[in-house]
Amino acid sequence: MDSYKFMKACKNIIIDYFNKHKDTTDKDIEMKIENVFVVWSCKTLQNNKTLLSTTMPDGLYYEITYNGDKKEAYVDVYKKWENFVVKEEDFDYEVGGVEVKCI
Repeated sequence: MDSYKFMKACKNIIIDYFNKHKDTTDKDIEMKIENVFVVWSCKTLQNNKTLLSTTMPDGLYYEITYNGDKKEAYVDVYKKWENFVVKEEDFDYEVGGVEVKCI
């Protein structure tokens, strides 16, 4: 499957998912293709993966992986819980009190 066709299918999967699972207080809101955008996409051999988001206020984030061998897509739906900043000078390079060294 080419990348364009995959991204179009993914957008339709998300539209269908949202419209079937939206909160009852959002019953008058209908997601359309213009509400979905691709954040990142990659094609490797016969497989595809894309990360998508929407303009909807629900905070959901979608990851769709296409297995070209089995010709099926796996959909993960995430909710952004929190976003915060950690400055590099505050990074902790120890795990359980033991410094971890990379080789």
